[in-house]
Amino acid sequence: MTQPPSNQPPGFGAPNPDPNQNPAQNPASGPAQNPAPNPPPMPPQAPPMPPQAPPAPAQAPQAPQTPPPAAPGPYGQPPQPGYGYPQQPGPYNQPPQPGYGYPQQPGPYGQQPGPYGQQPGQYGYPATAPAPGGKNPFKGKPGVIVAAAVAAALVIGGGTWFALSGDDEDKPVAKPTATSGTPKPSESVDQGDGSGDGGGRNGEDDLNAGRKPGEAKINWLLKNNVDLPRNGADVFGPWVTGDVVAKAMYKGISGFGLSDGASKWHLDLPFEVCAAAPEPAADGTTVIGINDKAGDRADCTVLQQVNLKTGKAGWKKTLDKGTGFSSLSDITLAISGTTVTASGTNNSWGFSLTDGKQLFGKPAAGQCQPYAFAGGAKLIAAASCRTSDVNKKQEQISEVDPNTGKPRWTFKLQPNWEVDKVYSVNPLVVSAQQRDEKKWTVFAVTPDGKLRSQIQGGNDKYAPDCGGGAFVIFGRNLQGCHGVAADANTFYMATDSEYRQANAVVAFDLNTGKQKWRAAAPAERSITPLRMEGSEVVVYMKAMYDKGGAVATIAPTGGTPKILQQHPLATAEIEDDYYDPAYVYSGGTFVVAAGRVSARNDAEEKETKTMMAFSK
Repeated sequence: MTQPPSNQPPGFGAPNPDPNQNPAQNPASGPAQNPAPNPPPMPPQAPPMPPQAPPAPAQAPQAPQTPPPAAPGPYGQPPQPGYGYPQQPGPYNQPPQPGYGYPQQPGPYGQQPGPYGQQPGQYGYPATAPAPGGKNPFKGKPGVIVAAAVAAALVIGGGTWFALSGDDEDKPVAKPTATSGTPKPSESVDQGDGSGDGGGRNGEDDLNAGRKPGEAKINWLLKNNVDLPRNGADVFGPWVTGDVVAKAMYKGISGFGLSDGASKWHLDLPFEVCAAAPEPAADGTTVIGINDKAGDRADCTVLQQVNLKTGKAGWKKTLDKGTGFSSLSDITLAISGTTVTASGTNNSWGFSLTDGKQLFGKPAAGQCQPYAFAGGAKLIAAASCRTSDVNKKQEQISEVDPNTGKPRWTFKLQPNWEVDKVYSVNPLVVSAQQRDEKKWTVFAVTPDGKLRSQIQGGNDKYAPDCGGGAFVIFGRNLQGCHGVAADANTFYMATDSEYRQANAVVAFDLNTGKQKWRAAAPAERSITPLRMEGSEVVVYMKAMYDKGGAVATIAPTGGTPKILQQHPLATAEIEDDYYDPAYVYSGGTFVVAAGRVSARNDAEEKETKTMMAFSK
């Protein structure tokens, strides 16, 4: 196989790769790189001079050993001789890493060189290229990943992509007011006790009337009674905190009893909800984004703290919108510990989750600029950097101190690769894309910021579901994907499935990137990982018109999924009818909620089913 020049990102390349090419060698790097179960060796250092514009993709560059100083212009990066990826001391100074394919617009694509070069970098302008949304089936053909002694082949295929369309100071905004006395429900609740004479798949007078022995109980079903705008509204959540399940939609946020669906509280908001942290803090505190006014010219610039257990509104803050090219219109939010981050067009902040005090802002001009954060056990920043070539994009990821925003380490991607999603924060598993070349890759990073492995997908087609929530025009939601899960040493991802064709969950060794095992769904069924529960993977087996959904677990060694909760056939059509659904499984209760609510008329709007819960 002809090998790529040293300044070319490694990963999946052109469609229809030459089967006679040898992926184990790369003349630009010196020693051959053979696929091996052992972790890759450390890379040589990178030369100090920035590379020329890369030739046509399809060959993998090499990662330097010592990163050169950051290039002055937009989106540039020094050439990458050699393999491996040792980390250099100090922030934003890691050598390049290998990568692999990338999902594209409808149509197949094969292997191309992938991302992950790490070089010392500086904060720059955030990229605003369209981000993928919805279900993205990735299909491909065996490809070459030349990276740190790993030749990885991830098969990727046709998918559908959507182009989603200073110091802070408090500014007065209309304060949300919680109702007192009886909570104001935002939905009506249908409950069934299993003793009525209703039945059938839509027998909502008694949802459990058609339940068979061994099938789970339908705890409750919510219908919408919010007067929505003509085009409907996005739903944020659901979030489970103790015995409350909460979600936000349009001009309100509501909490319901997890066991019975009864309204616990409701909080009216002055304007439409436009953003929300993917997960609340451990105590149930969260922050949502609210538009600054009504109408199409509204900007998502108001932050509102909310306690999801009680519905009590806390501090509020209006972000500085700015002017011109850097003016803020959309934000994404993330929570890590007691810090909440807000980020958008060339802007980023960190605030105390407790009192709203600003902890940090965007780095000084000329440095790499974070454009999105992923929260949880650690705070991960995705940033865009200026380079010497306007035709090159340069991005990087960093673990940052939640109290100061300062990087603890930095990992640079190869030129023109962009951070797509963070599938897991701890361990850190990242999805990256090269949009122009329509390539996709997934890689793992060590706790100190070195390349851990690059996932080798084999001949499968993968479809992480990263839809749900609002579309973000000038920001990127890094979290919120279904179909992936991870523990300390293993990453789990679902293969794509076509109608009435079984898919599988594939387990990958995070130390090598290689497949450990695959667990197939029952015939004609589709399963998707939800989260870890101890050492087992919790998966959801999707409902079909003639089969109820189910919650199951897969053992650490793989094998047949073990059903924990089989949902009734009687309500399979209801369970399968939610638009862009979000799933939560907590304490033996499974909740499915619509990701967007809309209807053709007022009567239909009030009958739209919005959320449903099952338990044993």
